[in-house]
Amino acid sequence: MKASLIVVLLATSLSAACAGNNIFAPPPSPLQRAVDNPARSEAFRARDRYRHPLETLQFFDVKPEMTVVEIWPGAGWYSEILAPYLRNRGRYIAAGFVVSDESSPRWRKDMAEDYAKKFANNPQQFGHVEITELGAPDRWAMAETGSADRVLTFRNIHNWIAGGYEKQMFTAIAAALKPGGVLGVVEHRAKPDTTLQQMKDSGYVSEAYVIELASNAGLKLQEKSEINANPKDSKDYPQGVWTLPPTLRLGDQDKQKYLDIGESDRMTLRFVKPLLVAPKGGGS
Repeated sequence: MKASLIVVLLATSLSAACAGNNIFAPPPSPLQRAVDNPARSEAFRARDRYRHPLETLQFFDVKPEMTVVEIWPGAGWYSEILAPYLRNRGRYIAAGFVVSDESSPRWRKDMAEDYAKKFANNPQQFGHVEITELGAPDRWAMAETGSADRVLTFRNIHNWIAGGYEKQMFTAIAAALKPGGVLGVVEHRAKPDTTLQQMKDSGYVSEAYVIELASNAGLKLQEKSEINANPKDSKDYPQGVWTLPPTLRLGDQDKQKYLDIGESDRMTLRFVKPLLVAPKGGGS
């Protein structure tokens, strides 16, 4: 009996030790490795607690062999994750601002130049990032028609609404997606009764309006997620959503108050482009 008890105690202790040291833990997924990549900038990694990149990209079901278009990637927050993730087996297209048009503001051109240099200068880390232009006045092809498995947009729709071309953008998204392809949306979430003018002024957009835009472009809502929700966000600030971090448009005025709130409350929506339906009956 004593010998049996000793064996049981030793086995229990070994099991606990192994669990504590994660000896039998599964290896991280490719997506987890991309999110945890130490090459990501420290400033970007600091925003993970608000933006939940692993859970968000899992919700959008982004796979490493896919063709993925990210619309208006800005300084490359998600690019630092998606480009390495898709480097070996997939294709990453950054559909950036229109900068070749004379009317394009200087800040957009500067941001586009910085973005291109950043990802061109480190091909071992990021692979080949394809850069296209998307937006007004006449650049509405982000990729070849029907070529994208995923189109992703993070906090951009309010800008399209302010520019008055949100409908054209959603039409362009639908054109780029394959049948069965997915549009993933993260956007600042307005209160349900927010008017279109209030959306333009505040930067917050209602879920109903995003769903309407997608539906009118032929896309179907598959699922919603609260991954990026923030119940602390009251959505009633002097400078709209830009009052909150990371912009902090009021500067030092009530800065700690807005830091304590954190980044905005955000909708996370997944839409699908319906599969082609073969016509009934035969004949020629």
